Amino acid sequence: MAGTAYPGVLLLGPTGAGKTPLGQWIELHGWAGQRCLHFDFGENLRKAVRNELPPDCVSSQDIQFLRGVLEHGVLLEDQDFPIAERMLLGFLTQRHADHRTRIILNGLPRHTGQADAMQHLVAVQTVVCLDCDARTVLLRIQHDPAGDRVGRIDDLLPAVRKKLSIYDQRTTPLVDWYRQRGASILRIPVSAQMTAAQMWQEVQPAACLHPDDS
Repeated sequence: MAGTAYPGVLLLGPTGAGKTPLGQWIELHGWAGQRCLHFDFGENLRKAVRNELPPDCVSSQDIQFLRGVLEHGVLLEDQDFPIAERMLLGFLTQRHADHRTRIILNGLPRHTGQADAMQHLVAVQTVVCLDCDARTVLLRIQHDPAGDRVGRIDDLLPAVRKKLSIYDQRTTPLVDWYRQRGASILRIPVSAQMTAAQMWQEVQPAACLHPDDS
């Protein structure tokens, strides 16, 4: 796929909104009949600090840096993007992505600097926004409707509040950034008990009407 960006869908939403379960669902069911791969950057960060990624993706120095990123709940800034790029490229190679594969991005990009740096890798054609206020986020984390929050130390209240603040300040501008570049924006109101299957019921008609074939 040298020189050509993979077609992509970006899942946006605050922590706990349901991006990971929805991404897993889309990978399982496809997007308008197209094969999809769900790249969960947060999960890959956690794998990195557990030394579960190949050494050509992250070095020992990278692992120490990423451990601090997770501990302090901060974002990778522009100068750190090569680490994220290696992780994404390693994922695509490992999962045998080709030009017919649609990449479902979750957790990357997190700000406009990353979005700009990623354009040559993944061409985001649809942004799915999981709209979820702070109260609903806390209820979703408490009830864990997808069962994917077990053992998440970053779900402690201070960490959640910090992530919500960063999301509002740094990540929500991505909606306008992608809209200005022609991406379709799909907003899904998320409730406390909403499951990935229910989210998909909202996403699927738009996916079928606008398959974004490349």
